Amino acid sequence: MEDPDAPNKPFVHWLAWNIPAGVTSLPEGLQEQPHLTQPDGVLQGRTTRGSIGYFGPRPPVGDPPHHYHVQIFALDSLLPLGWGADRDQLLQAIQGHVLAKGEILGRYAQNQPPLK
Repeated sequence: MEDPDAPNKPFVHWLAWNIPAGVTSLPEGLQEQPHLTQPDGVLQGRTTRGSIGYFGPRPPVGDPPHHYHVQIFALDSLLPLGWGADRDQLLQAIQGHVLAKGEILGRYAQNQPPLK
């Protein structure tokens, strides 16, 4: 998932690969660790902020809505890419292996600071 409206373009919020073909949904509250156990075998990459795992939308308060792109790629094989890879490494690894792809776009804005 990435935000092309952020000052660091695109801001990567989440990378994951080697999701089994039969998986049709992901559980809420994914672990912030390199190897997921649910679904088993999934690896996660490095976000723009340097963390591993999902980092939800956090546009600056008062910014116009940011666009969040979630892309999914059907590949012809598992990727021999180690956990913690970044966006560029992942995009390079999938070259020549994409069978199909899809994308969903969401928008989000914060009108006031989040509660602590």
